[in-house]
Amino acid sequence: MFGKYTAEAFKGISAERTERAIKVIKDHEGTVRSMYAVLGEHDLVFTLDFPNAEKAMAASVALHQLTGISFTTSPVVDVEEFDRLVGEAKEI
Repeated sequence: MFGKYTAEAFKGISAERTERAIKVIKDHEGTVRSMYAVLGEHDLVFTLDFPNAEKAMAASVALHQLTGISFTTSPVVDVEEFDRLVGEAKEI
């Protein structure tokens, strides 16, 4: 997930809110792999695992409701899986 702060969301930054955000992720069956604050186009980058896209989307909405931060949820596959998928596509 990529997060972008609003001015209002920025005011609420705290360790306690981060802990509540982690609980929201876990409540939606997610696992936190990493959480980073970054400079540039996005303010936050989270690497999370969810059992399916529906759980990821629900967590994204719940995180926005909790924090006011706008999140973009992007599914990923590891490079080896990507290579396999591309190889299969070439065979079609």
